[in-house]
Amino acid sequence: MEERETTFAPTLTLMALAISAFAIGSTEFISVGVMPLIIQTFGISLSTAGLTVSIYAGGIVIGAPLLTAVTGRIQRKQLLMLIMGVFIIGNVLTAAAPTFPILLAGRLVASFAHGLFMSVATMIAANVVTPEKRASAIAAMFTGLTVATVTGVPLGTFIGQHASWRISFLVIAAVGLIGAVANFVLVPSQLAMPAPIKRGSIMRLMKTPVVLVAMIATALGYGSSFPVYTYLTAILGKQGFSTTVIVFILVAYGLAVALGNVMGGHFANIKPLRALTVMFTLNIVLMLAMLIWMMNQGIGLILVVVLGVLAYINVPGLQLYTMQAAEKLAPDDVQMASALNISAFNIGIMFGSTSGGWIVDSLGLQWTPIASLIMSALALISVLWLARKENNLKSRDKPD
Repeated sequence: MEERETTFAPTLTLMALAISAFAIGSTEFISVGVMPLIIQTFGISLSTAGLTVSIYAGGIVIGAPLLTAVTGRIQRKQLLMLIMGVFIIGNVLTAAAPTFPILLAGRLVASFAHGLFMSVATMIAANVVTPEKRASAIAAMFTGLTVATVTGVPLGTFIGQHASWRISFLVIAAVGLIGAVANFVLVPSQLAMPAPIKRGSIMRLMKTPVVLVAMIATALGYGSSFPVYTYLTAILGKQGFSTTVIVFILVAYGLAVALGNVMGGHFANIKPLRALTVMFTLNIVLMLAMLIWMMNQGIGLILVVVLGVLAYINVPGLQLYTMQAAEKLAPDDVQMASALNISAFNIGIMFGSTSGGWIVDSLGLQWTPIASLIMSALALISVLWLARKENNLKSRDKPD
């Protein structure tokens, strides 16, 4: 891991990273909000327009580990500035795209910046604070993503509807520029370089059972909210809420997500596996309750807000534990482990959303918690296995 740098106040460094994360979080989901406008501009079908989401997620999954491998020798702050430059270019290209394929190219460029940023920023956040505060630092950096869920995406959608979807992407590029300036001013310049990424790091991590299972837990645990979340607007409509009220409920949901993210960082600081065990157990209980009461207007609304709290509460612990496991078992591959875990988060998004779609098509909207329940249970099993392995290692290390 990198050595701590004390020249800058960690809070200011984390704030700079959060600003960039806000821009990146906004661009990830903004195409959903402006999709009807993109369809109108290019005369494409809804399924074709959906490529703006799937290609972006796929770019993160592929780009995070591969770009981490080829940029391992670049000084961390310089790399951060390059990432934000690529992010800005990707969004400007998207905004100016004369054809839909060029728009997709812009989305792909921005997605490469997204995956690499989350990997690098996680490492920086974890290393500008003391070890017992690492999960909270990661949560602080991820706060930018959660705030984007609350305000960035709705604001971008509003701009698109009242001006142009192209202006929405230009505004996001401008926020990215602000983030780049903040990084330039507030991120330490002399962060020690991570261990060089050696050939075969991805395969070594895949052959390290604890790290591999940790990433599986990430995909299953984080993705477990998406079978329901993907269809949240439709669910709220079935509960009987008007479109105007749904907007306010979605804002409340976003605030709950932000709260859960902060709580998750606090609880996972010392013993992330214990915290994750409780979190996934609570998620299982929530999904069982949703299967019974999700379509009830009063109880269902309360369950939706609880879903928001639990949706991101596991993120800091999942990212921190994967990095800790790699630090112990594959110390030369910590940076790559961070990148692969970012990919795992997005694999979880894709799998969760897809499985929710299967449930909707085959059983109906009210049964989407089934997919969430299964994913949560598998994530809990993975975490319990990791805890058992950790306890066995501790017992083995104790002197007779």
